[in-house]
Amino acid sequence: MIVQNEGSDETTDFTFTVHRNDYEKGMKVLENAVVDLGGGEVGGDPHIVKLSLVGVGMRSHAGIASRMFTALAQEKINIRMISTSEIKISVVVDEKYLELGVRVLHEAFELDQEK
Repeated sequence: MIVQNEGSDETTDFTFTVHRNDYEKGMKVLENAVVDLGGGEVGGDPHIVKLSLVGVGMRSHAGIASRMFTALAQEKINIRMISTSEIKISVVVDEKYLELGVRVLHEAFELDQEK
């Protein structure tokens, strides 16, 4: 997941995720790059997880994102980042909400039901 954001002070922030196994190495690379490029500060959080809904049906079914966001909000799970494509919606949440988030989304989309 990659997000680029321009602030009101005309600086640009980049936020992205890497696999947990690459976190320490990634932080070192970024810290060196910031020094070399004259950038600002580098921050990170190794205690986040990504939850995703994937399916070709998302193109033709309106309201999937709304249902996802509502289900998470009802459990007071704060969404820290959002990324979408034609067939996938991903959100980043605090690691402590991994199991609850998965369960809530399974229930909201009836993935826990046998057909």
